[in-house]
Amino acid sequence: MATSRLSSVRLFCDTPLALTDKFRYILSLFPQDLVFAFSYGSGAFQQHGQKSTEGNVVDLILVVEDAETFHRSNLERNWKHYSSIKYLGPHALASFQEKWGARVYFNTLVPYKHGLLKYGVISSSALIVDLFDWEWMYISGRLHKPVMPLILPNADHPLRSALKQNLQNAIHTALLLLPDTFQEETLYETLAGLSYSGDFRMSFGEDRHKVKNIVRPQIDRFRELYASYWPGLAAYAEFNSSTGRCEQDTSPAARIFHLNLLPKKIQQTIVHEWNRDGRWQDVEDVFRAAAHDTECPELVKEAVQRTVKASSWTQSLKGIPTAGFIKAIRYGFAKVKKMWKSLKKTDDS
Repeated sequence: MATSRLSSVRLFCDTPLALTDKFRYILSLFPQDLVFAFSYGSGAFQQHGQKSTEGNVVDLILVVEDAETFHRSNLERNWKHYSSIKYLGPHALASFQEKWGARVYFNTLVPYKHGLLKYGVISSSALIVDLFDWEWMYISGRLHKPVMPLILPNADHPLRSALKQNLQNAIHTALLLLPDTFQEETLYETLAGLSYSGDFRMSFGEDRHKVKNIVRPQIDRFRELYASYWPGLAAYAEFNSSTGRCEQDTSPAARIFHLNLLPKKIQQTIVHEWNRDGRWQDVEDVFRAAAHDTECPELVKEAVQRTVKASSWTQSLKGIPTAGFIKAIRYGFAKVKKMWKSLKKTDDS
């Protein structure tokens, strides 16, 4: 299947020219039948407080049509990337990927000529489910933020519409969490923070200022990422690009509009939590009541947190056998060290 490499679309940010050779080399390490691939995080984009991306671990997501076929080919190319679980064979690796956690298989702290890589493998079918429904809100959450595209799906691939839907899901969710007036940066921090809401690693093992550090240097990228969605919200929200001020209608009618356009998993969680008292109400009744409730933003927030919490735990546990015990300890220690530095900065300021 033909794919376009190192291209850009409105869904993403342009590939930085200074990194093109580096990422071309990284792509050459893997089987060449990838459907979609992107880099994210501090190895792709400079974050607040950092002078450059050099020296940072490069995070990648590789999307494949068939997990077993990919692992079979990748084992032949990159046997040393895998932990001892590789001895179970490509079929077992694919089953472990597709049946546990957020349906991603990570190889962590992989050395290459420019430093270290961490790459996750996910099937296109699992990613499409996550993008449309936020079933795990794991890779879909990564894509709420600017990423560096390395390989784009074909124009007629279902991933294209799913990627757009994921951003629409995010902006409807964020608007339900925000007040009637807010600044542009607050919107982007809310959008960037969705996938960290409920993630236990934010309490243990992550930089406490992670969301702000992501958003501040990338305001323009966030603006470009979400610019095309404002016209569709004209009846309910308005963004003034010259002042950076956003205003929205927070009436029950506007809330119902957004609630009806939330991804399926979040809708189901809201309905489940609303009906915990045993008096069952259907989706329409729940949304109508929730839209009139002053606690509506909290209901949405809790639904997002529950989804993220579940997948962050299961995927982290899954990472122990896929990384190997020693690498898992090293990776965890590096995360704790980063969190400690952020806490120290806070105390010093």
